[in-house]
Amino acid sequence: MCNIFVFCTSNGVIMDLLFVIVGFILVLVGILGSILPVIPGTPLSWLGLIVLYLAPSLEFNWSFIIITGIVAIGIYIMDYIIPAIGTKRFGGSRAGVWGTTIGLIVGLIAPIPFGILIGPFVGALVGELLFNETEGPKAFKAAVGSFFGFLASTFIKLFATLIYLGLFIYHVIIQWDSLDFPF
Repeated sequence: MCNIFVFCTSNGVIMDLLFVIVGFILVLVGILGSILPVIPGTPLSWLGLIVLYLAPSLEFNWSFIIITGIVAIGIYIMDYIIPAIGTKRFGGSRAGVWGTTIGLIVGLIAPIPFGILIGPFVGALVGELLFNETEGPKAFKAAVGSFFGFLASTFIKLFATLIYLGLFIYHVIIQWDSLDFPF
């Protein structure tokens, strides 16, 4: 009989556990990446679902992986389009979009309250004022548009990655008996 402290590769205990843990970590990093601009959140969460289905004791579900993959790719592409749409709709420029991204990074690093929200707005405003030389009220309006685009994009990514987490947990629970765990 195998337990958690015994290496049991013949029945896949260690492999199943390894794939579930690595997949879960990828889904969690994907959630973090839905907020941080440097980490591709939705694709990482999707990769976590793929890793789960690579566990030796689970039957690979192609339709599930293809559908969630199409959603992940679509959201990843929209992540670049939504902030630009928000900025353009409110009269902004590419400088406002770049300012939003740089402001987010600074807002994450700077030890100020609500830096993750203040940074993108201030970054867009500075981008419009300095690099696009937009007038004050027009630059403010563009910064608001860029900020709303950023918020909408972040919300969509966060929502999708949380759904992927829910799907991951759901599939582990319903397939618990198939997984070859010692407990």
